Amino acid sequence: MNSKTSNIYPWVIVGLLWGVALLNYMDRQMLSTMQEAMKIDIVELTKRIPMMADVRELESAANFGRLMAVFLWVYGLMSPISGIIGDRMSRKWLIVGSLCVWSGVTYLMGYATTFDQLYWLRGIMGISEALYLPAALSLIADFHQDKTRSLAVGIHMTGLYVGQAIGGFGATFAAMYSWHSTFHWFGIIGVGYGVILAFFLRDKERGTISVMQEKVTKIPVLKSLAMLFSNVFFWIILFYFCVPGTPGWAAKNWLPTLFSESLSIDISVAGPMSTISIALSSLFGVLVGGYISDRWVLRNVRGRVYTGALGLGFIIPSLLFIGFGHSIFALVLGTILFGVGFGMFDANNMPILCQFVSARYRATAYGIMNMCGVFAGAAITSILGESTDAGHLGRDFALLAVFVLIMLVILVTCLRPKTIDMKD
Repeated sequence: MNSKTSNIYPWVIVGLLWGVALLNYMDRQMLSTMQEAMKIDIVELTKRIPMMADVRELESAANFGRLMAVFLWVYGLMSPISGIIGDRMSRKWLIVGSLCVWSGVTYLMGYATTFDQLYWLRGIMGISEALYLPAALSLIADFHQDKTRSLAVGIHMTGLYVGQAIGGFGATFAAMYSWHSTFHWFGIIGVGYGVILAFFLRDKERGTISVMQEKVTKIPVLKSLAMLFSNVFFWIILFYFCVPGTPGWAAKNWLPTLFSESLSIDISVAGPMSTISIALSSLFGVLVGGYISDRWVLRNVRGRVYTGALGLGFIIPSLLFIGFGHSIFALVLGTILFGVGFGMFDANNMPILCQFVSARYRATAYGIMNMCGVFAGAAITSILGESTDAGHLGRDFALLAVFVLIMLVILVTCLRPKTIDMKD
């Protein structure tokens, strides 16, 4: 590969994985906005064929919260395993395989006729989607060095936000074409994109170790885990990842419902309004956060930490606006602040990790972080389902600001990197 191609291909990697990130979040997000159409359809079917399922399964928000939460529990359990796999096998084929599997599951969801079928398919989707992110971020981090790492990760994360925004149109697509057809077509698109990746995506040597050397000197799994958990800074990063991630998952799964209730509008309107406002502001946040971080860290080794902390500073007031707001202005302002702050936080997770963890363990480390963050997300998803039934969804959203504030203090006080990029 010539020098010009070598300079361009790291950004080609980001572009290719951007499409996968979009499909990753779009496929999982659609369910949260298509729930009403699916409830009506499946409930009507079970009324006509009583033996198929209990009609009460989809009648409460708490049960639908459990349907969304099973994805998170399975996704979380698989995340450290997927990170370990990502550090030990071809990340290219791990990414291609996971994309094709979850796209196939998306296609099959269009044929679901019972709550149990949806429940199992969401679980399988959790397994396949968990394999993607640790491998993808590890690959991007290896292709991009100090001057572009945060920006590259940030651009990749915009794919997640765009996918979330498109997923917010799930109810709109369901009204236009039926929820069955919506799942079918997006599943087909994902499998087709997997074929494209098989031809154009490639892996990269990790750190200063050649592929042949790596095969010989792989560190045993238990020793890798011991090295990570004996690192006190990894524990701080782990909590830093989890705490803001909790309202992040809450927003992904319950913000359309909160908008609908607070503004007394149909969820087919509330879904796009909430997801688009967060997606666009998050896109801005990751780009600005990546740009600032890549330059700040060259002047101050804590630059990435400070950029992440700035993002948390935006999230705190945003949750108060979202939780207690009952006007379009308050809610949209809250989602814009949340999106900008979460984007700045998101763009710097892997780059901060790179300051404390060697390239050989980064997928494993991120998998552990993903597991803990997702478990927190699964818990808050179920809790907010019960809050919705009790009429306290907004209040409980706002209370999450307290935990973010505590984490902000811990972050700026305790996280002190000594290098921009940890070597072997």
